[in-house]
Amino acid sequence: MGFVFGILIGFVVGLAIIVGFVRSENARSKLRNELATTIAAFARMTVADSRKILPPDVYPSWVVFSNRQKLSSLCLSLLAHTLTWLNQHLNKIWPYVNEAASELIKTSVEPLLEQYRPFVLSSLKFSKFTLGTVAPQFTGVSIIEDGSSGVTMELEMQWDANSSIILAVKTKVGVALPVQVKDIAFTGVFRLIFKPLVDEFPGFGAVSYSLREKKKLDFKLKVIGGDISTIPGLSDAIEETILDAIEDSITWPVRKIIPILPGDYRKVCESLIVICGVVKIGGLFEQLGAMFSFSDLELKPVGILEVKLVQAKDLTNKDVIGKSDPYAVVYVRPLPDKMKRSKTINNELNPIWNEHFEFIVEDASTQHLVVRLFDDEGLQASELIGCAQVRLNELQPGKVKDVWLKLVKDLEVQRDTKYRGQVHLELLYCPFGMENGFTNPFAPNFSMTSLEKVFESGANGTEAIDNEKAVTQKRREVIVRGVLSVTVISAEDLPPADLMGKADPYVVLTMKKSENRNKTRVVNDCLNPVWNQTFDFVVEDGLHDMLILEVWDHDTFGKDYMGRCILTLTRVILEGEFKDSFELDRAKSGKINLHLKWMPQPIYRDS
Repeated sequence: MGFVFGILIGFVVGLAIIVGFVRSENARSKLRNELATTIAAFARMTVADSRKILPPDVYPSWVVFSNRQKLSSLCLSLLAHTLTWLNQHLNKIWPYVNEAASELIKTSVEPLLEQYRPFVLSSLKFSKFTLGTVAPQFTGVSIIEDGSSGVTMELEMQWDANSSIILAVKTKVGVALPVQVKDIAFTGVFRLIFKPLVDEFPGFGAVSYSLREKKKLDFKLKVIGGDISTIPGLSDAIEETILDAIEDSITWPVRKIIPILPGDYRKVCESLIVICGVVKIGGLFEQLGAMFSFSDLELKPVGILEVKLVQAKDLTNKDVIGKSDPYAVVYVRPLPDKMKRSKTINNELNPIWNEHFEFIVEDASTQHLVVRLFDDEGLQASELIGCAQVRLNELQPGKVKDVWLKLVKDLEVQRDTKYRGQVHLELLYCPFGMENGFTNPFAPNFSMTSLEKVFESGANGTEAIDNEKAVTQKRREVIVRGVLSVTVISAEDLPPADLMGKADPYVVLTMKKSENRNKTRVVNDCLNPVWNQTFDFVVEDGLHDMLILEVWDHDTFGKDYMGRCILTLTRVILEGEFKDSFELDRAKSGKINLHLKWMPQPIYRDS
């Protein structure tokens, strides 16, 4: 009986254990499901949702996140709290930062000051450099999602410094002047790139930093014990030198790299340091240069931007007597040796330049092309007519973009409503290694035959030309020869030229370089004429020639100008053939319909 009772008790206890275990597993499974649901809810959380959950003191209003960020927004709110803490403690440690950074900045910037030293000076160095007692403050943070394998952060910084900076200036005539740089006010955005991400503390192998945007940089120059204005042009020359040194040393896309963890990604070498304007200190950079090679963190060219400055129209006249003498300054990076200047067209408000420039692109996603038009005043300072810019990320690689840009007074301040004219550009962005059958028409070997390519190549099949200046010279020597066939189909909505509200239009076609000319027949009493006439032009230099079409009204006692259209040949050379409509310039209305065809006969000429 006791045996049976023991079995019964054992069975009940075992059953209870089994039931308890099943209930426990069900509870754990339910808990896991609830946790997974909670995590999924966090993953769907938007920035607005996280702002509702977190108190304002933890999530300041000045923190900015991408709209695509969800769960990361909650984590990054802690970063905002950290930055508040950072601003508080930066003031405490600033005296030590000042002492350590002042000497580093001084030795880093001095070579660049010498590089961009104005001609009127024989020497430009620091005699004293301290950052002062006022620490900068971080006023904003944002995370950039660029699809890379790292983390890109941008910090907005404001600094009203009381720095003590004295420049030892010596002029060509032997006059030594101590020039003080004072009242520095700076607002800008610094970009930090934490890359690559690794599974070791602190989680990234290196950090890169750069001045992503310079919103404001004001400072004053004063000669100690004198007035700097007594030497004409000295203040402007020194100011431009300082700005050029900043642009060349730290402004994006230039970046400085600090290795954190050892590995293949820690590839910093002396060549990079020299390029970025950082000098060697205590042999440290020499050792790094010997140990490591370049990495994907470094600044390097990613493509070529081909720019054709075609023309401008309706420019504001800056002269009291006569007309302006316009010229253009074109650049991607505003450094003296990277800016291109066009020729001056005298006494003309509708100039035609037809000049080609080439620029190295380091970051097509953020860089832009700037065009500034000036009135040449001879010995006096040129007067700005207007400026315009194009973002490179708006260009489709390998495709020519023909644009008319309205000129404004200032690219930063967009409140300018005055019409200052327009500038006409032809743009072609060619990334390195671009495939899909695209051929850059400005490339050195575009018009070379197979036999010529063999002669130009080395025994191992590589190009014999490896010098940048030589390649540039070869680009200038590219000659694209062929026959341009132009069919003038029709015109539409031409402005009336007669008293009866009609016109007798015809078109004059001119190749600019050769001045070869043809003209259509006259269509009487018509504002929508149809010609359907074809003309062939033998073109000796297609990449640098242009077609000018002028519409005239025929009259018994003369002729009246009705408008014009100016076309480069780049598009027809690339596409071979196309049909399109073009608006008439310098006309109240009207457009002309054309069919263009290119029959190439390429040759390559050495100078």
